[in-house]
Order: sequence, then C-alpha cells, then structure tokens
Amino acid sequence: MSEKDPKTSQDLTVVVQSLLQQMQDKFQTMSEQIIGRIDEMSMRIDDLEKNISDLMTQAGVEDLEEDIKVRETSGTG
Repeated sequence: MSEKDPKTSQDLTVVVQSLLQQMQDKFQTMSEQIIGRIDEMSMRIDDLEKNISDLMTQAGVEDLEEDIKVRETSGTG
C-alpha cells in the first residue's frame, strides 16, 4: 500500500492544480467580460450625454436656461 500512497498523492496534486488553473482561467475570462461591458456602458453613456446636449442645443433649451439665469441675477425674473 505504501507504493500506492505517493502515486495517489501525486494524482491528487495534479487534479487540484488542474482545478485551480481552470478556476483561474474562468475568473480571468469573467473579469475581462465585465471590464469590457463596463467600457461599453461608459461609451454608451458618453454618446447619450452628447446626444442629449445636441438635442438641447437644437431645441434652444440652453439659450432659454441662460436667459432665465440672466433674468434671475438681474432681478427682472
């Protein structure tokens, strides 16, 4: 039985190392996917902010906001 013990121990070590490597690979893949999704979401938010700004400019909302601020500070509002 002493002949089998080292082999069993070596086999167990190999199996555990293999499982740990698989877990590390999966964790790395998931991390990359999460970071990729966060980057994509950030780009979408930037695009949304730009589109909203463009729409506000086209609608003249920015001009109205500036007029209101001027009136409030001059006391004519």
